[in-house]
Amino acid sequence: MADILSDFGRSQPYNLDAEQSVLGCILIDSELISDVMEKIRTPEVFYVDKHQTLYSTMIRLFSESRPIDYVTLLDEVRGAELFDNEQSARSYLLHLMEVVPTTANLGHYCDIIVEKFYLRRLLGASTEISGMVQGEEGSASQLLDMAEQKIYDIRQGQQSSDLKPISEVIIGVYDNIYQMHSRTDSRYTGLPTGFTGLDAVLSGLNKSDLILIAARPGMGKTTFAMNIAANVGIKHPDVDIAAFSLEMSAPQIVSRMLCADAMITSDKMRTGHLEPEEWGKLAQTAQRLSGTRIYLDDTAGITVSQIKAKARRLKNLGCIIIDYLQLMTSGSKIENRVQEISQITRSLKIMAKELNVPVICLSQLSRAAEQRQGHRPMLSDLRESGSIEQDADIVLFLYRDDYYADEEEEGKENAKKNTALCIVAKNRHGSTGDIPIGFQGEYTRFSNLEMTRDAPPAR
Repeated sequence: MADILSDFGRSQPYNLDAEQSVLGCILIDSELISDVMEKIRTPEVFYVDKHQTLYSTMIRLFSESRPIDYVTLLDEVRGAELFDNEQSARSYLLHLMEVVPTTANLGHYCDIIVEKFYLRRLLGASTEISGMVQGEEGSASQLLDMAEQKIYDIRQGQQSSDLKPISEVIIGVYDNIYQMHSRTDSRYTGLPTGFTGLDAVLSGLNKSDLILIAARPGMGKTTFAMNIAANVGIKHPDVDIAAFSLEMSAPQIVSRMLCADAMITSDKMRTGHLEPEEWGKLAQTAQRLSGTRIYLDDTAGITVSQIKAKARRLKNLGCIIIDYLQLMTSGSKIENRVQEISQITRSLKIMAKELNVPVICLSQLSRAAEQRQGHRPMLSDLRESGSIEQDADIVLFLYRDDYYADEEEEGKENAKKNTALCIVAKNRHGSTGDIPIGFQGEYTRFSNLEMTRDAPPAR
């Protein structure tokens, strides 16, 4: 067999005996291929090129419901130029069966092959990272993000879902329902936003959901999102909240949050002309927000992969907020902006599922609502891509009568002051509808309508 094995180098991690034994087990008992395919999902997991081709051929025979044995496999590889001649092919296939110690250890052989595969991937990633660093292909921060992403992709490849009996799934669902029953806020399956009407419809912010908050500029998207961040952060001080602002700086975001929680007007915050009692309220609010685990990032033009890399560093990630979609870039060279937005929204949904957290993304609406009678936003108003609506699990619109009443003289008398609508336009898990909420622009704050002006913010 020396001539047949002479092309097997030792440049990368692999185990020749394990690879040969797995293929030999299948040749001995073709029924075992189902067990192998659960662990070795692609031929590339094998290191030796011959083994990749042989395993790929076995999978094809299996998918075509054809028998897999010495004779059928030999017939398949005859014209594939896999071996120098037919005698070499015969000898090697017989060797594969002879080298198997026992088919009882097939699972262990597969584990060895998979282990070596990920070691090779790790070696390849480290080599690629080293080349990028030596070539100075970007800033140190960008290279760190790319390095983290490559390692994360390798780790994600190790995760696979198996078929589960429904009895096992039912036990998990039952336990989850019981845990919710035992909690004080058991009405909600996810993190409560602090807005009772919205939580009643959505059951809170649920894991793996992509939640879109859309409105015209100046309607209060950022304020609403940051109110939710503060509500969740104060109510759940053990949960990490990652907020990415592509438009406003971190100090501007924090200033708004302080205004909303302390109920100090934004004008006073900008000028610093606070009354003595307001300084006390500001100090208390600053202490309360400092006790939360809200993390802010104001990197302009950030990509989804960069967001994912940064969010993964948080130990108990509960929610991601992005302000806002149209300022994001895909990181790829895509001339068509509609296609780029489509790619970004798909990536956001995949990220929400991979990290298993709700992702709240803000979005602009087109000018179509400006020309429409009543100006009520619609799903068709989502700017630049229909895929936004398709990829999002939940779409929320913010609408205020007084926003347009300031521009239209005839609407001033009928406009509802200090109120807004949170319109649930799409809800993959339940009902849709209009949810009235309070709006106090001077405090950059939304609230539950039943609250009075001097009540604490929604929690």
